[in-house]
Amino acid sequence: MLLRDKVVVISGVGPGLGQALANLAAAEGARVVLAARNKDYLNKLVAEITGKGGQAIAVPCDVSNAAQCQALAEASAQAFGGRIHGLVNSAYLHGQWSFVANADPQDWANVFDVNCLGALRLTQACIPFLKGGGAVVNISTMATVRPYGGAYGMEMGYAAAKGGLNVLSKYMAADLGQYGIRVNTCRMGWIHGAPVENYIDIEVIKGRSRADIIAEITHDIPLKVIPPQDDCARAVLMLLSDYAGVVSGATLDINGGQWMSP
Repeated sequence: MLLRDKVVVISGVGPGLGQALANLAAAEGARVVLAARNKDYLNKLVAEITGKGGQAIAVPCDVSNAAQCQALAEASAQAFGGRIHGLVNSAYLHGQWSFVANADPQDWANVFDVNCLGALRLTQACIPFLKGGGAVVNISTMATVRPYGGAYGMEMGYAAAKGGLNVLSKYMAADLGQYGIRVNTCRMGWIHGAPVENYIDIEVIKGRSRADIIAEITHDIPLKVIPPQDDCARAVLMLLSDYAGVVSGATLDINGGQWMSP
């Protein structure tokens, strides 16, 4: 098993990538700590994982609150032997779609507080328990390198905040390496899970064909599929595993080839 006996904390667990990460980490032998603001959803997911023989606990956490981040780190370590082996910072706030002329600086500040500073707060809280071989993966977006938007606005605020996270990840890797902590970034593209399915369903209701919508999404993806969320999650979890034991400060693009870093 890829993550046998490792304690893995995942923030921002929801119906999309977060739940896929949690389910697959547990299936790969990890003891999983699920964190998000929605306690009911977390408890439901914990029941599903434990019902299949996995080990998981739920700890509600708002990453914009330093005290809650500290409580999450301590609860994780206390529940599973005093260590945290892996942390996935996937909590996010998307914010408004806008153009430059109508962008709301306060909305941007809120988005930055969750997407970038939230990862900083939670990582800070976990450092004592990650020392000596732990790994952090920060979840970012392809929108940081490939601007995205349409007539309704652009993804600027979210992308700018995740761009800050990209830079923060490199500084984390440079600083925390002295403690044996690896830090890497996963830059996600389209992820075929519940959120994308909801988007497709809405477009179908508007009168478009499902095939046309998928063809539009996959037009610039060389693999010609919307990357399935479980495959995306596996790529993230690989960076927590011993197979990436000397990988730190790297950025992994997970998008089916839609963006290829130089």
